Parts: sequence; structure tokens; C-alpha cells
Amino acid sequence: MKIAVTSASGKLGASIVKHLIKAIGKENVIGIARTPEKAAYLDVEIRKGDYNNREDFEKALQGVDAVLLVSGMDDPQKRIIQHRNVIEAAKSNSVQKIVYTSIVGAEENNAFSPIVQTNRQTEKDVINSGLDWVIGRNGIYIEPDLEYIDTYVKEGAIRNCAGEGKCMYTSREELGFAYSKMLLEEKHNGNTYNLVGEAITQSELASLINQVYDTNLTYNSVSFDAYAAERKGALGDFIGTVIAGIYEGIKGGENEVPSGFEKATGRLHQSPLEMIKRFKKNLKINL
Repeated sequence: MKIAVTSASGKLGASIVKHLIKAIGKENVIGIARTPEKAAYLDVEIRKGDYNNREDFEKALQGVDAVLLVSGMDDPQKRIIQHRNVIEAAKSNSVQKIVYTSIVGAEENNAFSPIVQTNRQTEKDVINSGLDWVIGRNGIYIEPDLEYIDTYVKEGAIRNCAGEGKCMYTSREELGFAYSKMLLEEKHNGNTYNLVGEAITQSELASLINQVYDTNLTYNSVSFDAYAAERKGALGDFIGTVIAGIYEGIKGGENEVPSGFEKATGRLHQSPLEMIKRFKKNLKINL
């Protein structure tokens, strides 16, 4: 069985590739990347695939039995067409199964909703493809907060607009394991899973980081407008608005949903404390 993973040069795609290698061997895994050189380190066959180029995927998906479609990062209006390029190429190449990485979140009423709306449209496109399918709705990655610790320490606090809302954090490592299972096990076909962990507040996140990193962080809640202005100033209008919208959704309870992780994987999701400890350990190993 040949399985292809799109966006293999990205952190999520790479995690999925690594878990698949453990399960079925590198000779059965194909990575697809817009810039193949960036994924060469994965030590599997790498094929070129730009979401904007349908012809790339007509070639990249030849001889493939199942494809993992990692959701694109482009402007919402472009993403639907980009994802359809992969879906249509999968159909014309007689790929048997498609698994899509969607996301948890509200479809309207916050600044992140346009992203969620396009993901929901791709979910519909995947379901209507005629292929076997599985959809994962990812929770918010915990890694960006951990990669940002030095800045938090300088500022003395985690600062965002989530208030007392709870977030069911996940990690790329946990997701990589889940998607390998969803790709390989037929019992998941036709299911949509919320791939999320335990719900915690931002204050609880700060406390857990303090426990592992021996820091002294607190949580500083600010308004959406203030946080959006800050993020847009640092990251640009598009990404800044998306980030602010994520925390707006957390405040509104949109990231506290029933978890399907155990059903998808056969085990419990790691706790936030376990994920933080694992991140720190892996960082030391890779230094």
C-alpha cells in the first residue's frame, strides 16, 4: 500500500510521514512538497506538488493508494480550489482513500471563521469525492506557545484575548500518530474526528509551563481589538487576524468540543503536561 502525504516539508506533514514510516516502512511512503528539497531529509520518495498546480498532483499521485491532504495555509478564497486540485487528481489517478486535516472552530462570528468555513467546504468536497474518506478536525497546536517561551519570559506573561475560555490543545506529534492510524485502518472510513486533548485555560497553561521550565509566568488577558492590533503589527493583517481569531474562538468556547482522539487512535490523548515535557525533551535531543 502506497500512501502519499502532502505538505511533507511542513511540521505536521513531516510528523505524519515519520509515523507512517514506523508503521509500514519508508518504501511505502511518498512525501509531496512544493519545494521537494525541503523534505529530502525525511528519507522517503519526494514528489513535487504545488496546491496551485493540478498537473503537479496528476503526476505526484500516480500509483498511490491513499493520500493525506494537509490543509493549505493560503488565503481562504484560494484554499478551496487548491484542495480541489488534490481531490480531483486523486480521483483521476484512482486513489482509493483520502484523509483530510481540517480544524475545530466556529463557522461564523469570529475572525477565524473564514478559515473554518473553507475547511468545512473542503470536508464536503472530500465526502462527495466518491473515495473512501476520513476527516480529522485538529485542535490548536501547543508547540507555538512553547516555541514562544523566551518572549513570554521577557514579557513576564502569556498575553492574548482568550480570557477564561478553555482550549483543548494537541500537538503535531499526537496528530501524526492519529493520522497514521486513520490512513491505515479501514474502520475509520466515513468518520470525522475531533483530534483534541484536555481542556485548559491560559492561566493553567502558564502554570504548566512554569512547572516544566521553572519559569514564573502569569496570564494577561486583553481585549480582542488590542490583541488583534498587536498581532497584525507583528505578523501582517492576514496572519495577525487569524491568530487573534483563534484566541477569540477560545474565549467563546469554540475550542471545547467532544474529543474523538481515543476512537481514532485506540489510546488517550497525552495530557498538556505530558506534551510540554515531551516538547522540552525533544528540543534537547535535537540541539
